[in-house]
Amino acid sequence: MRVLESTALRGLTVLERGWLSSNNILIRPVPGEAGALLVDTGHVNHAAQTLALVQHALAGQALAGIVNSHLHSDHCGGNATLQQAFAVPLHIPPGHAHAVAAWDQDELTYRATGQRIERFTAQQVLVPGQPLRAGGRDWQVLAAPGHDPHSVMLFEEGAGVLLSADALWGNGFGVVFPEVEGEPGFDDVASVLDLIAGLPVRVVVPGHGAPFSDVAAALDRARSRLASFRAGPERHARYAFKVLVKYHLMELGSMPESELMPWAQATPLVAGLLQAQGGMDAALRDGWARALVNELVAQGAAARQGGMLVDA
Repeated sequence: MRVLESTALRGLTVLERGWLSSNNILIRPVPGEAGALLVDTGHVNHAAQTLALVQHALAGQALAGIVNSHLHSDHCGGNATLQQAFAVPLHIPPGHAHAVAAWDQDELTYRATGQRIERFTAQQVLVPGQPLRAGGRDWQVLAAPGHDPHSVMLFEEGAGVLLSADALWGNGFGVVFPEVEGEPGFDDVASVLDLIAGLPVRVVVPGHGAPFSDVAAALDRARSRLASFRAGPERHARYAFKVLVKYHLMELGSMPESELMPWAQATPLVAGLLQAQGGMDAALRDGWARALVNELVAQGAAARQGGMLVDA
C-alpha cells in the first residue's frame, strides 16, 4: 500500500492498495464543508485496515460521506465498517440502488462471482450529469459502462483529474463482465475510452495501480487490448477466468487444488465460462481450466505447495 499526494492531486490523498482491494481516494474538505469524501472502500477482508488507513489520512478531519464508483466487492467491501465507524451517507451509482435496498446478491453479482461482502445500506444516488461537490470542486459524474454496466467515473475539469475506477488503468481495464454473462460490453468499453480521450485529463487515478499522467499512452494500450478481445473473444474468456480464480485465491489465501473445479462449477460466472469453452465435455472443461491455472503459476500469480494452490 502506498499513500500518494502530489501537486497534480492537490487536495486528494490516494491510498494505493493491492489487487484484492481497490484504491481509496480521500477528497479533502475546504473551509465551509462538513468533511472529506472517500471514494471506494476496498475489500471486506481489508475493512479494518481500510478504516485505520482512512482515520490516519483524515488526521483529525471529519469524514462527510462515501462514494462507490461501482459495487464490485473490491470497491465497496469496506462500506459497512466505515459507515458504522463514521455514521456518514453512502452514495452509489443509480443502477443498483434497488438491489442494495433489497440486498439482492444475485443482481449485485456477489453470488454469481462467489465473492465475499458485508451488507451495507445506501442513502444517496450518484446521477450522471449532476455534479458532486467535494473539496471545493465540482466533480462531474460520468457514466462508464463496460467493465460494469452501472459504473461511474468522477472528473474535475479545473485540475484535469479523472477518477477512472476500472474503466481505464495504466495498462488496460477491468474484465468486461457483461461479455462474461453473455451480453455485449465491448462497444461500451470503446465508448468510454472515447469519452476519456475527449476530456482535458491531466492525471488519472485508476481503481487499481498508481496514478498516471500519460493518458494518451494508456488509452492506446487499452484500445489495443480491446481490439485483441474483439478479434478473439476466447482471449477475454481466458483473461476473465484467470482473474476470477486469482481473485478467489486472494480472498482465501490458499485452497486445495482438488477443490478448484468443484468451486468453479458451483460459481455461476465461472461455470458459464467453462460451459462456453468445453460444452458438455467435462474433460475439455477440466483441461481448459487447468491449463489456465498452469499459466497463473507460470506467471507467478499463484503457486503450488503440497497439493494446495497458494496466492502469490
